[in-house]
Amino acid sequence: MANLKKLQSAVAGAEFDALLLMDDKNIYYATDFMPQDSAALITADRAFVITDSRYIEAAEKECAAGVECVLTTREKPLLATLSEITGKLGVKSLGAEEEYLSYGLYRRVEEKLGISLAPAQGVVTALRQRKTAEELENLIAAQRIAEKALEEVLPLIKPGVSERAIAAELTYRMLLHGGEGNSFDPIVVAGAKGSMPHGVPGDELIREGDFVTMDFGCIKRGYCSDMTRTVAVGSVTDEMKNVYDTVLRAQLAGIAAAKPGVPGSDIHNAAASVIAEAGYGEYFGHGFGHGVGLYIHESPSANPSNTGPMPEGAVISAEPGIYLPGRFGVRIEDVLYLTGDGNVDITKAPKELIILG
Repeated sequence: MANLKKLQSAVAGAEFDALLLMDDKNIYYATDFMPQDSAALITADRAFVITDSRYIEAAEKECAAGVECVLTTREKPLLATLSEITGKLGVKSLGAEEEYLSYGLYRRVEEKLGISLAPAQGVVTALRQRKTAEELENLIAAQRIAEKALEEVLPLIKPGVSERAIAAELTYRMLLHGGEGNSFDPIVVAGAKGSMPHGVPGDELIREGDFVTMDFGCIKRGYCSDMTRTVAVGSVTDEMKNVYDTVLRAQLAGIAAAKPGVPGSDIHNAAASVIAEAGYGEYFGHGFGHGVGLYIHESPSANPSNTGPMPEGAVISAEPGIYLPGRFGVRIEDVLYLTGDGNVDITKAPKELIILG
C-alpha cells in the first residue's frame, strides 16, 4: 500500500495523466500482486490491475487495498480493456516503461489506446531504489534462507563431489527452508573454473586443494537474496591465502566507503584500489556491487560508471573478486543496506577463509 501511494504521488506531480506498468516486478511493487501477461494502470487517485482468468482470483486476493481488479476476455483482451479504462478516465497522456517494453509492444500500445506514450521508467526506478522497512524485511528473510542452505551444504563439499551436485543441493535446501525459487541460476565452480566469475556448474569433480566458489540466492515474498562464499578443500597454498585475504580486505574497504551520498564509483574504487595495490588489479574486471531487490540486478550500482550519489535506503551487493585465468578465483559477496550515516551488512554468514576437511 505504501508503494502504491508513492507511485500515485509521483503521477500527481508528473507531466502525464497515468502510469502504465507491464513489467511483472513493477506491478508487484505497486499492487502486491505478482502477475504474468498483465498490466497495471496508476493514476493520482486510482489503481487498476488488468489480468485474465488464469490470475484474476489471485489478483483479487493479493492486491493491496484500493486496487481495482479488471478481468480481460477473448472478446476484450488486455489492450482493448486498457483502452476502455483510459477512455473512461479521460487519460490524454500515459507514462510507460520504455526500457522494458519492446519497440513493437510500445507501438501497439500507442496504436490500440490512441495515446502517445511518455518515457516513465525513471519514475519507478527512483522509487524502487529506496527500500521500505517491509522490503528490507523480505530481503533479510531471503538472505537467512540462503545462509541456512550454505550451512547445511558445507559438509557435503569434498573431493569427488561434482559442482553440479553442490548447485543442486543449494537449490533444494533453499526451497526446503521456504525459498520461492532461485533468484538466479546458482554458480558453483571449483579449481581452475573459479577464474570464470559466472562459470556454469558442470560435472567437474572437486579435488583436494581446490577453491570452490558458490554464488547463489533465493526469492522470498518476491525479493532476492545474493551471496558468494569461496571455501578451500583440504589445504591452500600461500598464494591462495594471500588472494583470499586481499579480496576480503577489498570487500571491507568497499563496505566502509558505502554510504548514502557517496558516488557508486567511489565505493567501487575503495575496493579496487586494495586489489590493485596487491598487484592483482587486472584480475578484477567487474563492479563492486549492484542493486538487489525484486530483481537480482537493479539500480543503483556501485561500479566505475555510476558517478551519481547513492540514495539512502538502497540495497546493494558487495562482491569484489580476483580471477587468475586457468588457475583459481576468489569472490566474497555480502548485501548492504545504506542507512543515514553508513550501512548495515544484512549478510551474517562467516567470511573468514574456511578450509574444509
